[in-house]
Amino acid sequence: MSDDEREEKELDLTSPEVVTKYKGAAEIVNKALQLVVSECKPKAKIVDVCEKGDAFIKEQTGNMYKNVKKKIERGVAFPTCISVNNTVCHYSPLSSDETILEEGDMVKIDMGCHIDGFIAVVAHTHVVQGGPVTGRAADVLAAANTAAEVALRLVRPGRKNSDVTEAIQKVAAAYDCKIVEGVLSHQMKQFVIDGNKVVLSVSNPDTRVDDAEFEENEVYSVDIVTSTGEGKPKLLDEKQTTIYKRAVDKSYNLKMKASRFIFSEISQKFPIMPFTARDLEEKRARLGLVECVNHDLLQPYPVLHEKPGDLVAHIKFTVLLMPNGSDRITSHALQELSPAKTIDDEPEIKTWLALPVKTKKKGGGKKKKAGKKGESSQADPMEGEPNVAES
Repeated sequence: MSDDEREEKELDLTSPEVVTKYKGAAEIVNKALQLVVSECKPKAKIVDVCEKGDAFIKEQTGNMYKNVKKKIERGVAFPTCISVNNTVCHYSPLSSDETILEEGDMVKIDMGCHIDGFIAVVAHTHVVQGGPVTGRAADVLAAANTAAEVALRLVRPGRKNSDVTEAIQKVAAAYDCKIVEGVLSHQMKQFVIDGNKVVLSVSNPDTRVDDAEFEENEVYSVDIVTSTGEGKPKLLDEKQTTIYKRAVDKSYNLKMKASRFIFSEISQKFPIMPFTARDLEEKRARLGLVECVNHDLLQPYPVLHEKPGDLVAHIKFTVLLMPNGSDRITSHALQELSPAKTIDDEPEIKTWLALPVKTKKKGGGKKKKAGKKGESSQADPMEGEPNVAES
């Protein structure tokens, strides 16, 4: 076996050290999410809440692996985004932005953390209100949560990516909602947040992906976005884009001094992971980023919107496909929901939800310790939903 093969072999879930790093990153991002949810109150400035989420991840990861000889990269794997109501994703405004949260806002929180390039991402939807969530807000959130629970049971060795795509669309339809187009669930590897194996949210003639089968010891970011609208979001204003990722396989001789300055700063500070323009020198950033994007040196994460009045919910989790079953390592408990729609008359969906997450070990393995609060291996079952069996 060559050194390269040995290196490749050691860096998947067969290595206990790798599993520990994934779970360490997950523990931090779960706590960061808990903090951000607690900060989502009426009149809170969105940029302040985003910055608190990122600062928590930087602080917690900074306290780890301090005294090791070889430097271990760690920190934010995806900047905190807070996208409200009909805004679908990637809203993480610049420091000068004054946008605030209001009572009743449906807030989608999206964030990620990594330790040594092993990434844990999470997204959660929270309505800024006390008491149970009702009406269409409850329907769209229940659709996202139930679809996430079904996906958890179908993203498993031997199943195909197309199985998941078809199933989540059926779940959304049961709640009279749509799965949002253009959202991809990705395999993740060390320092790779968007691997080549993907699951389409919606299959249509415009977007095709290779058929793929899930395999043991893989890691996936499962990304579910539901909408009360058409599920065909649009980019309204390129100026809202603040999150980018360096395209490591592209090169170009930038003409503008501001662009060269910014690209040099990005290459030093954020060589691989997505980052927010807030973390760059802001005056030069806006000017320099445009040329970098135009020549494909940076991949932008655009802010997309459904139509005004539509409601969008987002749930994303990281799952490790372990030999003894799927281990969902990122999640947050939902608010109490009272959806108008149910899946009572949907036997196929109930069958999927009854599938086990864990496989029975022969000869009785070690008992799993109870997770800490906010770190359950799966989301809390929905109010009014079948209590999902966990074997």
